[in-house]
Amino acid sequence: MKHNPKASRRKETAQICALARILSKRGLASRSEAAEWIAAGRVRVDGEVIRDPERRFPRNGTRIRIDDQNRGAAARCCLMLHKARGYVTTHRDEHGRPTVYDLIPKEPWLIPVGRLDQASEGLLLFSNDTLWAQRLLDPASHVAKTYHVQIRPPLDAAGLETLAAGPLLDGRPCLPMAVRELRCGGKTQWLEMVLREGRNRQIRRLLAARGVTVLRLLRVAIGGLALGDLRTGQWRWLDAGEQALAADQAVGAGPAATPPSGMSPGGGL
Repeated sequence: MKHNPKASRRKETAQICALARILSKRGLASRSEAAEWIAAGRVRVDGEVIRDPERRFPRNGTRIRIDDQNRGAAARCCLMLHKARGYVTTHRDEHGRPTVYDLIPKEPWLIPVGRLDQASEGLLLFSNDTLWAQRLLDPASHVAKTYHVQIRPPLDAAGLETLAAGPLLDGRPCLPMAVRELRCGGKTQWLEMVLREGRNRQIRRLLAARGVTVLRLLRVAIGGLALGDLRTGQWRWLDAGEQALAADQAVGAGPAATPPSGMSPGGGL
């Protein structure tokens, strides 16, 4: 097999990272928090106090101590949150809006696996394992995400079929999706939509292009992980089996669930 020296150099470079990034990748802190620890002199590498967060070290095998304690990679922790509407998926918001971090424990440090916009609600995963998160987010994996969407006005059968077929968005066709009616209350309608890609505000933009307003948008499942009866604003840890299920990208969404109480057709924003 022909040796590619450029590819080898790229691989070697990828294994040399800024110290703050190494701490982040090990699931010990966010990159900004790690930078604060380093600048404060709390971090030693091979016995030497390092104060430059951007100083580069091998990503693997580097002996790191924080506050004189050995710190390898943290044990994987994964959390499921029922995000409430009105919260933004960010750690700090410059406009002072409530964030999803107001709803989850302060420790261990966790990152959101994907996003839900401020007006959306439902299942949002967090983890301190960036590789686990990246596997779920990889566009090539096509992990199914199931949403319950309340709209006005209702779409007829032909409209649902057109939506499911993979219409154009930003000049590119969407992947075909499963779309079906859950119930219809006259002026409003609940749909179940199963997507295998995650473009920015995809559901809202596709429906808006058809003159349809989204009143509620609730994510109820990611792959085989279902929101279940977890109440709005509550969270729970994923057990080892659920973590493995997500990592293996089990995408069976299962049958549609009834929209949660208080979210029946006829409601609105």
